[in-house]
This record gives sequence, structure tokens and C-alpha cells, in this order.
Amino acid sequence: MASSGKRGGVTSVWTPANIVTCVRIVFIPVFMVLSDLSYHNGSGQVSVGLAFAAFALYVILSLTDKVDGYLARSRNEITDFGKFLDPIADKLLVFSALLLLMDIGYVNLWFVFIILVREFLVSALRMVASANGVVIAADKLGKWKTAVTMVSICCYLFTFAFGALTASAGVSPITIALHGISDILMIAAVVLTVVSGVQYFWNGRNVLFS
Repeated sequence: MASSGKRGGVTSVWTPANIVTCVRIVFIPVFMVLSDLSYHNGSGQVSVGLAFAAFALYVILSLTDKVDGYLARSRNEITDFGKFLDPIADKLLVFSALLLLMDIGYVNLWFVFIILVREFLVSALRMVASANGVVIAADKLGKWKTAVTMVSICCYLFTFAFGALTASAGVSPITIALHGISDILMIAAVVLTVVSGVQYFWNGRNVLFS
């Protein structure tokens, strides 16, 4: 199970960065359970406490994406295991939330489909490139895509919880505004998804069509 980093003398995959990544993956099902129970709890009403708990947990899990990357770089502990696991953790975190938001009618099916197709295609491209000894690293546009998507999801989750909190007084103008902001961010995320996907294939065109 040992692995060595490119810039440091790492002798084990269990670096602080990789432990943070693993913890993030472990808590994704917890987030899903909290989110699902807040909506499908048999009472016919949204559980405000569970909805806010799911929102808070998702924010924490999203922030750990920066923490593990910082730890790996600052400690010179970049491992192949971390390179493999980190993007998987990101995708699981994003798609677990998107599926739940789609279930409650907050996110359009086509948005989820576009993001999913892009991830499959880019992953396949990277596999082909890796088989040919070429590494296609994530660029700034791809990182912005992930960041905007996660922020949008956080906004949706907060809107859902806040809407449940104020439901007794009817639909709040604040809830409507928050939902609109979430929609705008999601549209921006989808646009970045498409553009960054095209850029990946443009950068890897020599590998793909060789």
C-alpha cells in the first residue's frame, strides 16, 4: 500500500491529506441520509433540523476539498493514491447532492445529465491519455467549474432548509430570491462544465486522434 510522492519521501498512502479525503467519502452517505430523511420522513412536512444539518455537513465536506489539496502540497505528500481518490470524492459529493436536489425538483434533469456526460467523457479521455503516457491535468477552468457547482448546491440546500423554516408564513420573498440565485449559479456551473469539457478535449486532441 506504500506510495511515493513526486516531490517528497512519502512512504505510506495514509498521509493527512488522504485521510481527509477518505473522511469526506465516508461522510457523503451521512449527508445523503440526512437530506433524504429531511424530505421523506413520513410526516408530509420537511424536517427543518435535518435540512439545516444536511446543509451544514455539505458545506464542511465541500471545504475539505481545499484542505486535502493544501495539506498534500504544503507537506510535499502528493501520492498516486491521493490523485486517484480526490477526484472520485469530488464527483461523489457533487452527484450525491445533485440527485437529491433533482428528487425534490430543485435541479433540472438535463443539467444533471450534462454534468454527468462531461465527467464520463473527460474521465475516459484521461484514461486514454494515461495509457499513452500523457497526463492531462485539471486546469483553472475545470477547478472553477467544480467550485461554482458546489457553491450552487450549497445555495440550493440552504434555500430548501430556509424555505422549510419559513413555510408556516407562506413562500418568503427571500426564499424566492435565494432560489433564483441558486439557479443562476447552477446555469453558470453547467456553462463552465461544457466549456471546460471542450477545452479538455482540445488539449488532448493529439492523444485522442493519434
